[in-house]
Amino acid sequence: MTATPARARTRDPARKQRILSAAADLIARDGYHTVSMSDIGAASGVTGSAIYRHFPSKSALLVALFDRAIDALLAAAEHTADNAPDLDLALDVMVREQVEFVVAQRAVAQVYHREVHSLPVEDSRRLRRKQRAYVEVWVRLLGDLRPELTKQHARALVHAAIGAIQSTLFASDALEGDPLRGLLHRSARAVLRVTA
Repeated sequence: MTATPARARTRDPARKQRILSAAADLIARDGYHTVSMSDIGAASGVTGSAIYRHFPSKSALLVALFDRAIDALLAAAEHTADNAPDLDLALDVMVREQVEFVVAQRAVAQVYHREVHSLPVEDSRRLRRKQRAYVEVWVRLLGDLRPELTKQHARALVHAAIGAIQSTLFASDALEGDPLRGLLHRSARAVLRVTA
């Protein structure tokens, strides 16, 4: 008698993304320390224990959420800076990418602002290094567009522009969609004092 071969378990490739999205929404609404893995599992359609196949802990899930966001922003900024046909267009695209992140991934951006201090120290330091690298891409472009600026002045303006983009993250009655995108884009450009 021959044994029936065991069927290999097929993993749903979208499951990990569903877990991350559910975690972002729940943590943005209720806070990191309030939300349990079971809550995240229920919201993403899996058992709490199934999440551990993807993430060994809740802090690992948070780290993955932040890594994915920062890596995407940094890769897009570097690609834009290296491939745009002119500097002004490159900076404009980077502003739009940051605006899109804040508008389309509002929950992730909110969680990052509120919960980055909840990470293990080494992960927090590593993410801060990536964040600084992202800012420096902006600083380099702005410095090339406005050579009269010192590097410190350019960096301060970049932080102010990104701050303007993120300024409505916690406003309960903020504009939404394209009107918000337009407002945030114009605000950041005004801070950078680079006319489109």
